[in-house]
Amino acid sequence: MLAAVIAALALAWFGVRWQIGNMLGELASPSQENVLEVAQAAAGLAPRDPVSRSLIAAKLRQDFTPESIEASVVNFEEAVRLSPNDFRLWIELGRAYEQADRFEDAERAFRRGVELAPEYTFPQWQIGNFYLRRGRADEAFAYLAKAAEKSIVYREQVFGLAWDYFEKDAARVEQLASDTPSVRVTLAHFYAQRGAADDALRVWNSIPESEKVLHPAILRSITEHLYSKRAYRQALEFSRQAGIDPEAEIAKVTNPGFEKFLGDVEPGLFGWKINRGDSKFEILTDSSVKAAGQRSLRLTFKNYVRPELFNPSQIVAVQPESRFRLTFMLRVENLRTGAKPMMEVVNANNDISIARTQPFPTGTHDWQPVTVEFSVPVGCDGVTIRTVREPCGEICPISGTMWLDNFSLEKL
Repeated sequence: MLAAVIAALALAWFGVRWQIGNMLGELASPSQENVLEVAQAAAGLAPRDPVSRSLIAAKLRQDFTPESIEASVVNFEEAVRLSPNDFRLWIELGRAYEQADRFEDAERAFRRGVELAPEYTFPQWQIGNFYLRRGRADEAFAYLAKAAEKSIVYREQVFGLAWDYFEKDAARVEQLASDTPSVRVTLAHFYAQRGAADDALRVWNSIPESEKVLHPAILRSITEHLYSKRAYRQALEFSRQAGIDPEAEIAKVTNPGFEKFLGDVEPGLFGWKINRGDSKFEILTDSSVKAAGQRSLRLTFKNYVRPELFNPSQIVAVQPESRFRLTFMLRVENLRTGAKPMMEVVNANNDISIARTQPFPTGTHDWQPVTVEFSVPVGCDGVTIRTVREPCGEICPISGTMWLDNFSLEKL
């Protein structure tokens, strides 16, 4: 009976020691300052626990000295010996071998990790990066493509590696993308983030409509990315599909007669933008005075003094190297100023002025048409239509009222 009690106590003691050692190894992190001492204590309590051995190895690997790197390899080898079916330990051993310039051993370790967990993306990602670092691109991307197909976490990272490695060659990137809708959605978003507007639109349009509607947040994000990168023609198409600007069209002014209400709600990306931040300036739709339709836009100056105006403004997507005539109706009443307002067409890709109308007349005048012709420069796929003023000093008083209505853009 005494022998049985002693054996039970011994078994309990060793069990408690192992549990304490394992707990220390699980809770500690390689980033902790005293982690090496904690890991060594854990290994002393549980010498057959692979967790403490891998923790020691991970900490030693951070020192980058030949002695520490070699000691790291030894401890990872011991961890693998203690738990030979843990794919994570084989991957870490492969990284340790690579750090020690033992590349053949590293490859064998990475491959063993993949064999143990063929359906997991982490081993695919790690061995793919190893082959890429070794300059073995075909083998690398064969594994990376599997990681991209199975995991959204790694997908954009894989596309990013290929984008940089193949010098922005979309065809090579798409060799890594399966035809599944979720992968194509991620790829379209990836292209938009990098300003590859045509590729983003092409890939997005290859996705079935039934799948597109499942990703409204990504569709809006793609739209905003392309708009911020000034890829206006492609951004317009995405904006229409996202329902942000359902009525906007290329080479057409949206809401040309101000028939749609201009309130404080978000006007969309390709609608009229107005700023009501100055008490000396009022801009509202007017149903009592109009050149056509039901409304016009009334601008009332109450001794407004700012030299700039830019209000209202609208970006219109256009084809580069095309020529247009902008026409609109103007009415003024008691307009008095030394720096007359006018309408300006600006290259929205670089904010350089393309053309301006003649300055608007002062005094009181009934509705009259105003026109200006302009050519769209090379590389410009969007123009901003906006009000501006003649050059003046820092203070340029203006008072009175003017109305705008019935905008049209005619291709010449």
